Amino acid sequence: MIQSWGIRARVILVAVVPAIVLAVFMTIYYTHSRIADLEEAYRDRGRAFARQIASATEYAVFSNNREDIRRLLDGARAEEGVRGIFIADTSGQELARSGLISVAAPLRRPTQSVDEAFDQTLRFYEPILPTRLDVDLLAFNEAQQGSSTQQLGVVLLDLSRTRLDAQRDSLLWTGLSALMLVLAGSVLLAIRMSQGVSEPIRKVAETVGRIGAGRLHERVEIRGGGSLRRLGVGVNDMAERLQGAHDDMTRRIAEATAELRERKDEAERADIAKSRFLAAASHDLRQPMHALGLFIAELSEKDHPPATHRLVRQIAASAEAMENLLDSLLDISRLDAGALQPSIQPTPVQPILDRIANDFHIWAEERHLKLRVRPCPHWIATDPLLFERILSNLVSNAIRYTDHGRILIACRQEGEFLRVEVRDNGRGIESDAQELIFQEFVQLDNPERARSKGLGLGLAIVRRLTQLLSHRLSLRSGPGWGSVFGVSARRVPPEAPDTIAPTDRQPGSLQNVRIAILDDDPLALESLNSLLCSWGCDVTSAAMPSALIDALAGAPVPDILITDYRLQEHQTGLDVIGSLRHAFGHRLQAILISGDTAPEPADRARAAGVPLLHKPVRPAKLRALVQRMLSSDASEDVN
Repeated sequence: MIQSWGIRARVILVAVVPAIVLAVFMTIYYTHSRIADLEEAYRDRGRAFARQIASATEYAVFSNNREDIRRLLDGARAEEGVRGIFIADTSGQELARSGLISVAAPLRRPTQSVDEAFDQTLRFYEPILPTRLDVDLLAFNEAQQGSSTQQLGVVLLDLSRTRLDAQRDSLLWTGLSALMLVLAGSVLLAIRMSQGVSEPIRKVAETVGRIGAGRLHERVEIRGGGSLRRLGVGVNDMAERLQGAHDDMTRRIAEATAELRERKDEAERADIAKSRFLAAASHDLRQPMHALGLFIAELSEKDHPPATHRLVRQIAASAEAMENLLDSLLDISRLDAGALQPSIQPTPVQPILDRIANDFHIWAEERHLKLRVRPCPHWIATDPLLFERILSNLVSNAIRYTDHGRILIACRQEGEFLRVEVRDNGRGIESDAQELIFQEFVQLDNPERARSKGLGLGLAIVRRLTQLLSHRLSLRSGPGWGSVFGVSARRVPPEAPDTIAPTDRQPGSLQNVRIAILDDDPLALESLNSLLCSWGCDVTSAAMPSALIDALAGAPVPDILITDYRLQEHQTGLDVIGSLRHAFGHRLQAILISGDTAPEPADRARAAGVPLLHKPVRPAKLRALVQRMLSSDASEDVN
């Protein structure tokens, strides 16, 4: 406990304790000595008084003159402190007594002076001996009285201890008062000494505390000499060095901040340049890919010899691989740049599961896998397109890394959340590699970078999309027993389904459907025109808005308008859609196609209620959207 005390307390302790110990010892010693002296003096007085009475009553006892004895005792009784006097002969018979004195039988008859104490009384026994006069020597020979003379009687004298006790108490109180004075003086002296010792140290400590709080200009006032002076000088020197280091650090921080600001500006400029490059690259790469995909789709629908048909399939596979790579790279870039804004809305889970099962069941069968989907009646709060992309990537990953067995898509309630799981009994993932697989271009079983095993971007996109949607992504896996990927989203109450208007059109047929096309890219315009014509559509196409308006003048209102977002004549596809709706009626349905992945076209299309398809557009996706628009008045925003 003393180790936690301050300097002042320790100085006081060092100064007070020795003084207290010495004062207590001296007080006890001298008080005890004085009390012992008083006790001895009181006993000497009693013995002398008893001896005086014995000498005075010697003749009266010898002559048995009790009257003289009593008179002598009454005179002696007047002395201070005498409680009683008793005189007996040699046989113990009482000769006389005076005062309050009690004698127990048998009477004690000592041959020399004896005293004893009881209660508040001191009793003295003094023998009465005859005095022998030596004529030759003319002196008393007291040394031989006890041995050569017969004892005449005994004197008992009782003295009260009241005076002795009063004197003893007075000495005790005096000693205690002196001790208290010494203690008080010691404490005051110790405090004074501690102030002289601890005050400079306390000042140093306070200054050090202010320096530690950042007030580096503070300095210690140098007082005294020796260690205190060295301490003050050392603290001031330390403060000088700290202030110099602080000023140097401040200067360096300012320089580093300026450099970081400059690099930040450079990074922002580079990011803007990168965004422009991605936008340009996205648009310029998607345009030919879009036309290529449409041409391949049209080409694959025609009859060819087996060798040509095989070549078309290989071209289609290569084009699809290029589209997947382009989509994945651009998706990663858009997610990292924060350019993708989700549209969170109540979404039924089952339609998403049905589309995924329909898209992947053929691939699963080709790998001899069973793909099962358990029904799920729940709704969740999510972006349906992004959520479907998440599950599609997880299912694609499961099919790619499962050699045999089955893949199951199931839902599980977790309180107010719903967890959609993709389970497989494939190879499994080591625990130390479960974090690595969510990084870009990481493939544990593909060191040779075989294209058939994917690009290593699917799970990276999954993690980014779940973070964007605030969904929780989980993984349970182990070597040899497969993997379970889970995505948890908040459950919401189901909404009433939209009413679909009846149609007389043959399901799946686009025969004689009137479609207007507007695209300033000749290849894209020609490929889309050719594809729609192969589907049996009545197509009106143009490269400029004014040309399309002229072509449609006097013609029936088209069922659907398909337009590119960026057009000539400083117009956008949304501007043309607005103009044609004003001319033909607001119920004109339209599809917007864009090679620009920036958020602006998607936001504007969503605000206008126009579905948006990003180039390259897969023919199957375009046909499905056209079918839905023909069979329903409701539009769906497709990203």
